[in-house]
Amino acid sequence: MMSGNADLAGVYAAVEESAGLLDVTCAREKVWPILAAFEDVLPTAVIAFRVATNARHEGEFDCRFTVPGSIDPYAVALDKGLTGRSGHPIETLLADVQQHCAVDSYGVDFGVVGGFKKIWVYFPGGRHESLAHLGEIPSMPPSLAATENFFARYGLADQVDLIGIDYASKTMNVYFAASPEVVSAPTVLAMHREIGLPDPSEQMLDFCSRAFGVYTTLNWESAKVERIAYSVKTEDPLELSARLGAKVEQFLKSVPYGIDTPKMVYAAVTAGGEEYYKLQSYYQWRTDSRLNLSYIGGRS
Repeated sequence: MMSGNADLAGVYAAVEESAGLLDVTCAREKVWPILAAFEDVLPTAVIAFRVATNARHEGEFDCRFTVPGSIDPYAVALDKGLTGRSGHPIETLLADVQQHCAVDSYGVDFGVVGGFKKIWVYFPGGRHESLAHLGEIPSMPPSLAATENFFARYGLADQVDLIGIDYASKTMNVYFAASPEVVSAPTVLAMHREIGLPDPSEQMLDFCSRAFGVYTTLNWESAKVERIAYSVKTEDPLELSARLGAKVEQFLKSVPYGIDTPKMVYAAVTAGGEEYYKLQSYYQWRTDSRLNLSYIGGRS
């Protein structure tokens, strides 16, 4: 595992090599400009690689890295031509959040095929945001305010740790710190049934019971919760009761990075009933990062 000494060529080589373990070809013209745009922050960033088991993510390999709070990652992305403008309200969301909320740091998410995708906004550790406050932000999707009562019933409405702004899919994620009660089987079933999502399998319910966080996907076109997912921290994902699939399991056995760092596994059920998992492994880890605060607070 590397720690605080990443260089542009080295990170690119690691991304390309890791994607190759999944038979995904790294598009240099998409990846290199993103790494170059943020070259100065890479030596001190947390850098993670992520794979997913569902059909929608087949043929893609995602990477992400943290960015200090002193740098506006969306401004950099616009300046370097990594993303453009279409007039969608998502394009003003980060600036609005910066005006209304204290921000600790950011993250940037990209695919080796799809390019720039998402920006993460981490709120200061120990200072959870509330949906009521976030709902006052003009460019927030209306579904955030529309679902506030739903999350309040499960004790989550004032437990927001971070948000994700997905410019590629025009959606946003809200991440909640979750108590053991929230991720218990009866509560997970109740939440899914209330918003019309399929019941998770017994295997997935067992997985969810270990989660320390819950996140939801919202959009600007609907008042409904698009998806609920669950976050589990583990040193050995292969020990989890999760169908990671042959390629992902081979990736875990072959990738040379992040051997001594935590792994993150996320689980979700699509509206059509497909259960899938995302696995996140770290190329470069930092114990003093804002990201690590969530893991320290997480339940193994």
